Amino acid sequence: VPMGVLSCMKYLMFTFNVLVFAGGTCLAGVGVWVAVDPAGFQDIVAAKPVLSVGAYLLLAVGIALSLLGFLGCCGALRRSRPLLLV
Repeated sequence: VPMGVLSCMKYLMFTFNVLVFAGGTCLAGVGVWVAVDPAGFQDIVAAKPVLSVGAYLLLAVGIALSLLGFLGCCGALRRSRPLLLV
């Protein structure tokens, strides 16, 4: 396999993992926002218990995606197979 192809794959994997990290960070931010100020979202979701559970679910999924994206970025830059498999 030519070296240029491997370099391209490395940067494509890094870019994809940056996008996953950014999406996870946005989800976590929305989860914190809904958990801290639920009054703005009560018009969208009628039941308050559903709103609080949804906020914590968004927060948990966002943190998990951010961690996954960060480990993927580190794995892509270092060409570490264990980090990429996580």
